[in-house]
Amino acid sequence: MSDTLPDRLAINPASPYHDADALERGVGIVFNGVEKTNVDEYCVSEGWIRVTAGKAVDRKGNPMTIKLQGKVEPYWRNDNAEG
Repeated sequence: MSDTLPDRLAINPASPYHDADALERGVGIVFNGVEKTNVDEYCVSEGWIRVTAGKAVDRKGNPMTIKLQGKVEPYWRNDNAEG
């Protein structure tokens, strides 16, 4: 597995940016200096994250999200290489 974090990652399996291996390893997000635990998707190069908006769902049953602009810093949560 590569030690490089993906530039864009989504937790939704239907997304083209879904990477099960990276998600299994564990990716954490620091957004504007604050760790976020409710991130559904992020993009480092464009500087945004999508976070879940409460318990609201769209007509297909997917959680509603809000896109926030700012500094995105992903990191590996479960880094077994340093172990």
